[in-house]
Parts: sequence; structure tokens; C-alpha cells
Amino acid sequence: MASLWIVLMLTYLLGDALRLFAGDAIPGQIEGNAATPIMWFWAAVVMSFTQVMIMLNLFLSLTLFSWLRMANIIVSLGFFLFNLMGIPYPTAYDNFLMAVGFFINGLTLWYAWRWSISEYASI
Repeated sequence: MASLWIVLMLTYLLGDALRLFAGDAIPGQIEGNAATPIMWFWAAVVMSFTQVMIMLNLFLSLTLFSWLRMANIIVSLGFFLFNLMGIPYPTAYDNFLMAVGFFINGLTLWYAWRWSISEYASI
């Protein structure tokens, strides 16, 4: 599961990098509005969820399997819904990367839903 979260995080970072290099992002603005420090803080919090999920999937013990499974489902569904609110994007690369992100979130949801404790124990 950690690998899916890593791929999702890298997909989001690729979109940010492309936006900067393409000139589609204006420094200091979010969606055309001047960003406040609190907006940047919440952006960092949201994006940190992928890192937290990577660490949880790598380090949580077998006794917390059911909690880990539910965390994967809830956070993945949250990202799916959060990103759904932003579509469509004005550029083809953003829409493509959002489709990739939806696919990764779908895989995470499917895998977490079907995940069994015996599979987790064998990792």
C-alpha cells in the first residue's frame, strides 16, 4: 500500500512542477487569489496526508491492521472527492494527471477494501 501512496504523491508533485515550468502558476497565488499564510499551511497539511499514509503503511503493527485498512480507505476516498471538486482543469496535462490520480486512488480503495490480514502479515 505504501507504494500506491508514493506514486500518488509523486503524481501530485509532477503536476505542481509542470504548472510552474509551463507558466500556469503565479507565485503567491492560489486559483488567481493572493494566498495567505493560513492557506499555505492548509495546503501543506493536505499534502502531508500522503506522507503520513506512507509511514503508517510501513510501520504499523499487525495488531492495528483493521485501523490501517480503514485509514487507507478513508484518506483515499477523501483525496478522490477533494480532487473531484477541482475538475476540469484548464490544461491537458493537469486533466491527464488528475485521471492518473483518480486511477491510483481507485486502486488504493480497491486494494484496501479487499486487503486481508494474511496478506498484511506476509509483507
